[in-house]
Amino acid sequence: MFSTITRVVIVAITCLAISQRAQADTWPARPIRLINALAAGSAPDLLSRIIAERLSSALGQQVIVENRPGAANVIATQAAARATPDGYTLFFAPSLALAVNPHTFKSLAYDPAKDFVFISMVAKAAFFLLAHPDVPAKTLSELIEIDNAKPGQLAVAVDGPKNSSGMLAAWLNKKAGLNMVLVPYASMPQGIQDAISGRVQLTIAAGLVAGPLIDRGAMHALAVSSSIRVPGYQQVPTIAETLSGVEFIGWFVLAAPAGTPSEIVNRINGEMAQILKDPGLVSRLTGLGFYIDGAYTPEATTEFVRSQRDKWGEIVHTIGIEPE
Repeated sequence: MFSTITRVVIVAITCLAISQRAQADTWPARPIRLINALAAGSAPDLLSRIIAERLSSALGQQVIVENRPGAANVIATQAAARATPDGYTLFFAPSLALAVNPHTFKSLAYDPAKDFVFISMVAKAAFFLLAHPDVPAKTLSELIEIDNAKPGQLAVAVDGPKNSSGMLAAWLNKKAGLNMVLVPYASMPQGIQDAISGRVQLTIAAGLVAGPLIDRGAMHALAVSSSIRVPGYQQVPTIAETLSGVEFIGWFVLAAPAGTPSEIVNRINGEMAQILKDPGLVSRLTGLGFYIDGAYTPEATTEFVRSQRDKWGEIVHTIGIEPE
């Protein structure tokens, strides 16, 4: 009886492996959907559509972006996690969904460590600490000196305590001993306008918004949150040059539901590696406020996501955000 059951199990496993291999050999035979947690028309949406267009050409099948915004990225992430792992659903996964939400929610309808297989890095985005021209500081260290001399006199426009600029501002307060007053805005365009007009002295913005402000002199950049200076703005020092080890970035990776055949994962990774080497694409994405750090391997992408989840856990704990 035991040997019969064993043979049945072996046959079933073998058949499953053969089926998966055959599926991978014929993939893709129909259009692929790329789930995006961000709203249509946003910079990340444009990024996802550029990548989808390039993948469509490389794979010979249309890659269709499906926007499913809302609920702090939970709606899209849950949909991607529950999709059939056949290579026809990909997830344009943001850092907030995979690295931040596990620490700011008491419970999630998905497990970022178990529900996905990670395919490749796509792009990263840094945040600029910007000051009104009337602020005499030209660097982060000078800002710290001004704040230490007159604590609580500097106000920074942010997008709320649990969003990117709010968390970065709170972390800077902790790490640098700053006393910046965080002024939350329901609409960050209004916050940016208040910073330009001088109603608040500082703001924090991603590259797409910050770049034009820096270029026309409306605001000056004190520091950037990436570990390296951002291409096109090499004159702006990193926060880490003043506060060692501080890095705070947004990023996007390609993922798929757990169980997606490894042959498909490796195929997409290989295509992404070629796509992200195109100088024209790199230049175009730089104009949207993103920078390219290569596709990584699936294994390196998985390790990157894990390390970022750990880092964000430290940040959330340091600034005292309570999960809800």
